[in-house]
Amino acid sequence: MNIKPFLLSLLLASAPIAAMAEVYTRQCDDKAKVELATSWMESGAWRNGFEKAAPHETVNPLDFYEQYSKNKEQWDAAFKWLKETDLLTIPAGKHPIEGTTLVVSVEDSKNGPLEKRGTESHRQKIDFQYAVKGIERFGIIDHETSTPNCEYKPDVIHYDYDVDKARFYDSTPDKFFLFFPEDWHKAKINNDTDNQDIRVIVIKIDYVE
Repeated sequence: MNIKPFLLSLLLASAPIAAMAEVYTRQCDDKAKVELATSWMESGAWRNGFEKAAPHETVNPLDFYEQYSKNKEQWDAAFKWLKETDLLTIPAGKHPIEGTTLVVSVEDSKNGPLEKRGTESHRQKIDFQYAVKGIERFGIIDHETSTPNCEYKPDVIHYDYDVDKARFYDSTPDKFFLFFPEDWHKAKINNDTDNQDIRVIVIKIDYVE
């Protein structure tokens, strides 16, 4: 099975050559487990009827598989809401998902200069981020050369990082991003076009230990 290049770091935890390797997501040295999770993600078993977009190549399949298995009710409710909602016309603002504690943030926003966008990660919530209009650029930062510059407060921490080791990806309406606790990132970075206007759907899904 082909494992996407970004996800190769999942398999490097026990390799001697990886001691100084760049790390961008949670690692796992169990190849069979990673391949099982990747196959599950690619099968779409999680979709619950949602066909508007697929996971971006940076989504960690093992985290997705495990968190979905532990918290299926929330994930199913989120994807059902995404399926049934007109994401381009719904008013901007906060929208509770009925029958759950989930709240969807619909944001009409703009990208900005890289140096003005902060880094972050979370340990209690998973960031579902989906640009349904425009192009949002994300940066994903290397763990080996990044250091926290504050304490968690209340569920966010920020980092000093080496921009030369960061990886940048554009979010378009056919893909969504998932940021788990070990996916340190920054959002809403200027893309390479003249249009920085975006509409973004953000859902904070509970992270289950």
